[in-house]
Formats: sequence, structure tokens, C-alpha cells
Amino acid sequence: MKMKSLVILSIFLCLICVKTAVCSPKIEEDEDLKFLEQEEVSNAESSDDSHPYGIPHDYENYDDLEDEESTYSDEDGSYDAPVVDETHVIVLKESNFSEFIEKNKFVMVEFYAPWCGHCQALAPEYAAAATELKEEGVALVKVDASEETELAQKFDVQGFPTVYFFVDGVHKPYPGQRTKDAIITWVKKKTGPALYNITTTEEAERILAAEEKVVLGYLESLVGSENEELLDASKLEDDVNFYQTTSPDVAKLFHIDPKAKRPALVIIKKEAEKINHFDGQFTKSAIAEFVFENKLPLVTNFTRESAALIFENPIKKQLILFATSNDSEKVLPTFQEAAKAFKGKLICVFVELDNEDVGKPVSEYFGVTGEAPTVLAYTGNDDARKFILDSELTISSIKSFGEKFLEDNLKPFYKSDPIPENNDGDVKIVVGNNFDEIVLDESKDVLLEIYAPWCGHCQSLEPIYNKLGKHLRGINSLVIAKMDGTTNEHPRAKSDGFPTLLFFPAGNKSFDPITVDTDRTVVAFYKFLKKHASIPFKLQKQPQEKSKVSDGAASHETSSNDMKDEL
Repeated sequence: MKMKSLVILSIFLCLICVKTAVCSPKIEEDEDLKFLEQEEVSNAESSDDSHPYGIPHDYENYDDLEDEESTYSDEDGSYDAPVVDETHVIVLKESNFSEFIEKNKFVMVEFYAPWCGHCQALAPEYAAAATELKEEGVALVKVDASEETELAQKFDVQGFPTVYFFVDGVHKPYPGQRTKDAIITWVKKKTGPALYNITTTEEAERILAAEEKVVLGYLESLVGSENEELLDASKLEDDVNFYQTTSPDVAKLFHIDPKAKRPALVIIKKEAEKINHFDGQFTKSAIAEFVFENKLPLVTNFTRESAALIFENPIKKQLILFATSNDSEKVLPTFQEAAKAFKGKLICVFVELDNEDVGKPVSEYFGVTGEAPTVLAYTGNDDARKFILDSELTISSIKSFGEKFLEDNLKPFYKSDPIPENNDGDVKIVVGNNFDEIVLDESKDVLLEIYAPWCGHCQSLEPIYNKLGKHLRGINSLVIAKMDGTTNEHPRAKSDGFPTLLFFPAGNKSFDPITVDTDRTVVAFYKFLKKHASIPFKLQKQPQEKSKVSDGAASHETSSNDMKDEL
């Protein structure tokens, strides 16, 4: 009996295996695909992914706005860079690089390309820093990486500018902002004392006039335990200079009451919020936390120049106010007051909607429409989730919104075009608000192209993709679709560039889609779909028809099977 059962079970399993093999979605060996191969458009002829006017109106990432100048600069060497006095910037080549590094203890090196927009912006800041740091025994040099390619490769230069700082021949990346003050402050921290003494009011006045932000400790003595705590804290902050004094007159210039209990500490900034007084325990960690939370402006006005402050900050989460210049007079003070609750937790940013340079591209990236003041929360480019405050902008509502954002207790906002009234074409139109209905339909295998209207590769792919949709239109289990990735978003539609092609198999929509990595031809797409579709399909053969050419030429056959005339 047991033997009989085993035999029956074996036969049953074999039948299942045979059935599975018969139903597997593979290309039949005798399937004629010649009709798909005719009039293919070569992918090699695709044009650049540039905007027809040379400047993109849409961005894959928020910080592409910062990178745009570099990306779209003229790389053929014809660009004339603005004249900068680089008297104290030393130019090195591979032939003299090693010797110079060996002979100089402190050297900052910029690897640049003449056509790079970021390098052009850095040039005057770098030159000004070189002039001042020369007196400190620090050399600032530059290397044209487009010419000295082997030297650039040796130091793993991946982009421009790449800046290194050498101490006794050992180099480390420069992580700071690309401004004169930031470079000088960072270098001085690496080459000299981390904490400076101020003994006279003349010194104090000079420092206050020259520096954008400073920290002053008002102590009983310039040595001892309090000095050690302040010194240790100063080593944790590379972009702020720390000072100490015992002089009541110096303390007064820094807005510290001369009769205040010591130790006292203050940070002075050339911002809307000019002064912050420390009221915690005088320990290294407490001081460092206070400086970290207060060294940035309450609200950063977004410009190309300030972009690095935002994108290179260790705080990634942002609270962003969008408003016109007229409306900002009313709402910006409210936003600034609310921002005080989020020091060290969120970067608060103001985007002026009518700023021609950045207002339109930033608002388009985030899907902010109209001119009404809007507050939006953003998790940063790595995660890229957005949240909209949909109530009146008050101090209370903004603070509540920010707190919920920090607690991850908000519903994300995704951009969407209007759902099309008619969507009966060969290629279905997907927008943010109908993505679930079309793409995540468990009964359909769905191929989705995420494109950008200005993308040259997308334009070259369009006739091929339309042809594929036309041939597969009669397959009810299969959907060929496309979505404008610049104006629509969905958490399941992750795009690394344009075009991105994703395949969502039927009955398997809870898993990540399959990235389509194949030749961009009708045949290649067809074979990919036959291989990966959950529901097997085959093009339907139909009876042939004959037609005659009216001008007397020889008649020829047409058929829906080979679709030759259509192609």
C-alpha cells in the first residue's frame, strides 16, 4: 500500500513538473520575430539628455540645483573664466608635485577643471584664502586635472573641485564649505591652536569685524579645568573659531555682562539672530552641542551660494518655506520664530518663489504650485519624502508640523499630474494619482517607462516604445505604460535617471519591480517580457490580406501576423 502511494505521488509530481515546464513564459523556438526587427531605431543614435535650451527645468535630486552649473558648463575648453588675482596660488604639475609636497609642511591642493562651474566659483575664494594663509606658512596650490590626468588618477579624483590638505605629505579631504572664511578657519584649526586668547579690545574689535561667527568664553583664568573643557570643545568644531578672555572690557564687546558669573560663553553671528548665550554646564559635550545647534542661521535663504550650507550639513531633514518676496515680509518672521524650536534638529530654509534663479526650479521639484505661502518638510535626498503643511501658517501650526515631522508622524506628499480623461492609447499614461490603479493591478504584467520630456534618450526611445505598445495592445494581461518622472511621484517608482524602465510582474506587486536592463529595441523588450511575465502570452495570428499598389507597381502581401507594412 505504501509502495502504491509512493508511485502515485511520484506520477503526480511529474505531471506538475511537466505542466510547469509547458506553461513557463519562454520564447517558442519557432516564433517568427522578423516583423519586430524591421525599421528598428538604433539606440546608439540617441542624443544627449540635455534640455533643448541647454538648462534643465527638472531635477532628479534637490541638490542637482547646486550641481547644475558644473554639469552644464562648456567642456570643450572654449569657456573664458573670469579674471581672478591668483598671485599667491601656486600651480603645480606632475613633474614638480611630489617635490613641493615634500618641502612644505602644510599644503592645500585643489584638483580642478577649467570648464567646471564649481571650480570657477571657488577660484576667488581660494585665491583670497591663499593670500591670508601665506602668512601662516600654509601653501594653497592648484592642479589642472584635465591636463595632469595621471596625477589626478593617483589621488582618486572623481569630481571637480576635489580639495585635499597635506600635513607632512599625508593628505585628507577638505570637507568644509567653499568660501574664504571657511577655508581659513578650517586650516587654522588644523595648523595652529584650536583656542585663541583675546587680551585687548583692539583684538576683539578686529575679530568681530572680520569673522562671520565666533565663540567667546569669559573665564576666571586662561588655564585650568574650564580652559581645558573649552579647548576640547573647540576641537570638535572645524568651521567656528573659539576664543577665550578674562577681560571685562572684551566680554562687554561680545555682549557678555562684565559682572556675569564666570565661566560664561556666547556665540556671535552676522545673521538675523546675532547672539546666543550659553546657559548649560560648562563641559566639552554641552558646549559643543550648543555651538552645533546655534552656529547656523535660524533660516537659510536658498541661493546657489548658500546651497553648500544646506546640502553638506550633517543635519539632513529640512523645513522649507516657499513664499514670494512680498509675502515673505509677513510670513518669514513667523517662520523664523517657529524655527527656534528646531535648532540642531532641522535645517530651516526659505525659498523665494519669484527669484528667477532658484525659485521656479526648486518649487517645481517639490511640486509646489501657485504663489500662496507654503511650508514643506523634506527628509533629504537619500530618502526624498516630502510633507505639506495644509493649515494656516502660524507659529503654533509650524511648530506642531515640525514636531510631527521629527516623530515621523506625517503622511507623505507625492506630485501628480491630473488623471487623463481618455487613456485608451497603446501606451497607458500613468500619473501619481492613478499609479496604484494601473501599475499595481495584480492581474496585469506592467512595463513602466519613467521619462523626462527634455531627455534626449527618452525622445529617441519614444517611437520604439510606442511600436511595442501597438504590437502588444491586444494582450489583455499586459500593460505598456509611461510616466513623466518630473511631474509625478510614487514610492514604488524609484528612478536613477531618465529613462528608467521598470517591470511589475502580475501577482507579485508587493516586491520591488525588475529593472529592465536590455537593448532598447522592440525585439529585446518583447523577449524580456516573454521571459519575465507572470502570465504567458503570444501575439495572435490573423488571416493574411492582399493589396495592390495603385501606381502599377507589383502587388505585395500584408498581414497582421508579420505587420511588415506597419513597421
